[in-house]
Amino acid sequence: MNSAARRIGRTLALVLPVVLVLSGTLAVTSVPWASKSTDTQMLTASSGKSLAKSGPRAPQDVLRDRLLLELQEKDPGVALTHLQRATTERPSLAKHCTSIARALGRAAVAKYGAGHRAQAFSRPVCDTSFASGVATAP
Repeated sequence: MNSAARRIGRTLALVLPVVLVLSGTLAVTSVPWASKSTDTQMLTASSGKSLAKSGPRAPQDVLRDRLLLELQEKDPGVALTHLQRATTERPSLAKHCTSIARALGRAAVAKYGAGHRAQAFSRPVCDTSFASGVATAP
């Protein structure tokens, strides 16, 4: 009985910190890697004709496209930081945070390849959505 309890204790000691970090329970209100400037630049369609046909785009679509472009130009860490800032500044975007973070995870795998390289940029934004996107990328 004593060895079983010890084994369970060791397992919890190893697994619990990982679960807490990955589940996002170590939430942060401000992150040291975030810059203080606010970026309000928006993506536009390549031609006015296509924009007129599709009508106005939803704010979450504009944000997702801007962050995906930023991921390609810089790195996923910058995009995740800006995602966190955007959802903090506009709470209406929070319900789209997980899908945007998952898209960023898939794009990170496309840019850096599967494995630890893409996962290294993970931040505690939208729980484990970025990590989920990395894990489920083709």
